[in-house]
Amino acid sequence: MTKPSASGHDTKHARIAKNHCFACGPDNPDGMHLKFKFDHKGGRAWCRFRLPLRFQGPPGHAHGGIIATILDEAMGKVNKLRSVIAVTKTMEVEYLKLVPLRKSLIAEGRERSVRGRKHVNVARILNEKGEVLAESRGLFIAIDPARMFAKHLRPGERTGPVANAAPPESKSRGTGRKVVK
Repeated sequence: MTKPSASGHDTKHARIAKNHCFACGPDNPDGMHLKFKFDHKGGRAWCRFRLPLRFQGPPGHAHGGIIATILDEAMGKVNKLRSVIAVTKTMEVEYLKLVPLRKSLIAEGRERSVRGRKHVNVARILNEKGEVLAESRGLFIAIDPARMFAKHLRPGERTGPVANAAPPESKSRGTGRKVVK
């Protein structure tokens, strides 16, 4: 069953008010605005897209960094199938064929293995004929978004980009101040 596209990096445990992600953020006017869908039964995240001229590397074809960005995003989205937010630790890309601009393409990511906080995912970009143009393998580390992004909040603030991601506050012992655990 394919789930409609999900907004940015939200999971059922974390909500981000605005998404400025270069690859998928609707709030980034210069971004790619990739819209991934989720196939829970098939265990994949995928999207259809066309690359405009501004992402050109070789004439008529995508820049290698843009290709890597798409593959990274496809692999990262797979973690949402487990409601996990994870960051890329390592990534390998194999460029098999030139990726054309202004043509219908598909990016898809799949989970390869999970061991503790380590998620190994794979992704590929295909053309309309189903030919694989580029593929990747990445190691993602699951994080606690409340801890990882806490520095983006003002002291004591429970609003902002990760307001709903944090565990409930509890009183500290003897100080009367609230502590986030």
